[in-house]
Amino acid sequence: MKKIGAICCLLFIASLSTSCLNSTLNNSEVQLVTAAEMQSILKLEDVQLIDIRTPEEHEDMHIVNSQNIDFKSPTFDEDISKLDKAKPVILYCNSGRSSAKCARKLEAAGFEKIYDLEGGLSKWKHSDKLNIKVKS
Repeated sequence: MKKIGAICCLLFIASLSTSCLNSTLNNSEVQLVTAAEMQSILKLEDVQLIDIRTPEEHEDMHIVNSQNIDFKSPTFDEDISKLDKAKPVILYCNSGRSSAKCARKLEAAGFEKIYDLEGGLSKWKHSDKLNIKVKS
């Protein structure tokens, strides 16, 4: 019984030191947000809204006032270097998978505040929470 207690204590201490280490290494934290939360953020903060899908996907349908920076483009790193790292960024893609990868890349590049639209555009395209422009 004492061994189990000792193991639990060691695991607890290891988890605390790991979480403290992560928080000191990264000043940013990626936050998943819903469409409603995203709208609130857009109203309250000066935000860079980034659609990371292809230019064709962006042209077919996108959130109004979003900037298109293709995550799969060979110029992606150069394109994001033009953004303001101190200004919050909201990312979205089609499903949320690519934007999650992109968020980690922005975090590593030193962006301070990163939001990721949970589930991507496909989850929220029929929601009344987003102002979406669809090509007619």
